[in-house]
Amino acid sequence: MTRITVAKGDGIGPEIMDATLEIILAAGAQLEIDEIAVGEQVYLAGNTSGIAKESWDIIRKNKVFLKAPITTPQGGGYKSLNVTTRKFLGLYANIRPCLSLHPYVKTKHPQMDLVIVRENEEDLYAGIEHQQTDEVVQCLKLISRPGCEKIVRYAFEYARQYDRKKVTCFTKDNIMKQTDGLFHQVFDEIAKEYPDIENEHWIIDIGAAKMADTPEAFDVIVMPNLYGDVLSDVAAQIAGSVGLAGSANIGEECAMFEAIHGSAPRRAGQNLANPSGLLQGAVMMLNHIGQTEVAEKVQNAWLKTIEDGIHTYDIYKEGISRQKVGTKEFAQAVIRNLGEKPSTLKAVSFAKGSALQLPKYQRKPAAKKDLVGVDLFVHWGGTNPDELASLIQSIQTPEAKLSMITNRGIKVWPDGFQETFCTDHWRCRFKPTEGELLPKGEIIKLLYKAHESGIDTVKTENLYAFNGQPAFSLGQGQ
Repeated sequence: MTRITVAKGDGIGPEIMDATLEIILAAGAQLEIDEIAVGEQVYLAGNTSGIAKESWDIIRKNKVFLKAPITTPQGGGYKSLNVTTRKFLGLYANIRPCLSLHPYVKTKHPQMDLVIVRENEEDLYAGIEHQQTDEVVQCLKLISRPGCEKIVRYAFEYARQYDRKKVTCFTKDNIMKQTDGLFHQVFDEIAKEYPDIENEHWIIDIGAAKMADTPEAFDVIVMPNLYGDVLSDVAAQIAGSVGLAGSANIGEECAMFEAIHGSAPRRAGQNLANPSGLLQGAVMMLNHIGQTEVAEKVQNAWLKTIEDGIHTYDIYKEGISRQKVGTKEFAQAVIRNLGEKPSTLKAVSFAKGSALQLPKYQRKPAAKKDLVGVDLFVHWGGTNPDELASLIQSIQTPEAKLSMITNRGIKVWPDGFQETFCTDHWRCRFKPTEGELLPKGEIIKLLYKAHESGIDTVKTENLYAFNGQPAFSLGQGQ
């Protein structure tokens, strides 16, 4: 018997959760359930996080959370509970299987059967944003070695456990050589530990195009957070419908399982909603807690129901479907099929489907870290980079000289192009006047002289070399 936490959510959430629980309990799931309130009513009661402290305590105690979709009110500073839960509980891996149910659910990709493994905590979703000038805002893209190692290792372990043959990495490291470059580097390092599994890397743009056109070319795809968020929805939709897909959010201590679709308030209370997405999340939950026989029984009964043509309105199609049913009737049809297997669709076996046991991250020895320069970001309303260069050169110190100015990453001084459009946000790079190292005290001197000269510095970024290798981007055009 496993104690889990359940939240019925908003909109269609209560209906599809009731249907899901009815199915898995009828299949023999050994569960004790603690129900909590999350979502719209909690938000509107004045809690901007959408969840009470007492509910957090229950989730953390039980470790397993099955959550229906919720509604986050617009405006008012309300935070996404999904993002908050993933970060607070350290749910670093988002797993989304995307399977074609051809010919019973319409798709252009009848052979599609892939799994997207998405990093879930960092990247641009760290949510660190600032307005720096009148014209420019920034969002920091944070990629860590621990984050990369954990998600890449999870992808390979998942592939091995579920007899997947290939793991593909998608990044944009031809442009973001430091952040996406680290993700790709770690992928290559860890891939060597799995010689039995094929590995490959694609640049995200052509990789996404290939996935949308020929998804059968892929098996497991591992990606940083933003790419994974976008492409997992694309993959679910081209497989048949976002409404059919579930996801697992896995951490070292806790796990959350859910449908990937929203709360669809317009369909609430009408016995119309398809519970399949949440049911798929529940099947992943059953595997995670070791109730693999129940998970297998539920999944095969669900496939048999789809194959029988008993469909809710969202996938019902004349000539293919046999009967249009509501939420409750669909759940009853799945229950009647418990113990059955599909004959056309491929039956599943979850004999090896329990939770993955991954080693904890081991920190590497610290590299030799040298300060080799500094970027001063300046708010300046002029348009002529040569004028700005003259102004900035006036604050040089004997140890630090101006070497480059960029605008939105493009080098505009020295030897810039008149055609380059410039905003009011300028990066002014200082390098050592002599030698290779910059004393850190020079940064303070530069900032003080800029202040005395009326130059508006909005931030600085130190330029480091690690083990002698520069660890910062050049200006585009350098």
